[in-house]
Amino acid sequence: MARIEVVNLSKSFSPSRPALVNANFRYEGSGAIGYLGPNGAGKTTTLKLLTGLLRPTSGEAAINDVNLVVDRKRALADVGAVIETPEPYPSQTVAEAIEMVAEFRTGRLDDVAGEIGDLNTKLELPPLTQLTGRLSKGQRQRVVIAAALVRDPKIIILDEPTTGLDPKERILIRNLLNDLKKDHLILMSSHLMQEVTEICDQVIFVNEGQILVRDTVENLADRFVARSVDAEFATPLSIDRIRALAPLVKDVVVVGERRFRISFDGTTSARAEILAGLVKLGPVLSYQSASLVLEDAYLSLIGGGVGLPPPPPSPN
Repeated sequence: MARIEVVNLSKSFSPSRPALVNANFRYEGSGAIGYLGPNGAGKTTTLKLLTGLLRPTSGEAAINDVNLVVDRKRALADVGAVIETPEPYPSQTVAEAIEMVAEFRTGRLDDVAGEIGDLNTKLELPPLTQLTGRLSKGQRQRVVIAAALVRDPKIIILDEPTTGLDPKERILIRNLLNDLKKDHLILMSSHLMQEVTEICDQVIFVNEGQILVRDTVENLADRFVARSVDAEFATPLSIDRIRALAPLVKDVVVVGERRFRISFDGTTSARAEILAGLVKLGPVLSYQSASLVLEDAYLSLIGGGVGLPPPPPSPN
């Protein structure tokens, strides 16, 4: 079973500059974990420690129960990774760049053509005979991701995997990762909350080298209730007509020609009553939370908020 574990893992580049402080987490089996935090929080440092690119100052990191310091080669035998912004050799063709990684991983090249063909289909790679030095940034990123996935490693570690990709390319990666997480263990950092929400089952928030929260996306959703919704109408509507729904409606802001952001107390009953009232005012095209759960959690933990709300009480 695929397993990632860190125990009291720390890394300092100088006595006054700890990049990671006593990190602890363990994941096994399959699924996707989002690793979130601002620039300089310690995300890339952690992923480098988990791929043997850095040695810890203290603590341990293990992949499939193999300590990365003791036996890096065996620990990484079943790991595919993209850390920071690697580039394929510009003189290699797309196929050669992927073949090189396949040979590094297993020491052989038999049957790799079939794997490359499959990755080509899933990632819509550029022509396999094209030199990577002539590719766009997004194309090179897809080639790098394909190389990380060749030989089907069961653990996938990705550092901002959709950096430099256009919307279509991001959808390709999202769909691929959602398929892979069914029987692979994925740990990925990202600044895109929508991306993490659509892919990850669990999240880790890190800031200033310290892990602040580890939880499932579902549990975070239970701890954060949306206190504003965006409503869009099919025809123009006066803001005063929405304000007239007080006291259910606390405040209303115009965010588009026919779109309004409505603040309320966050209760399910009020949300339902407001929708019923809006439908009486005109045809409603959409009615949804104004922010993502992970955005609210991120801002509360890292963006100057007061921190996570307590978990809901257990039922008696």
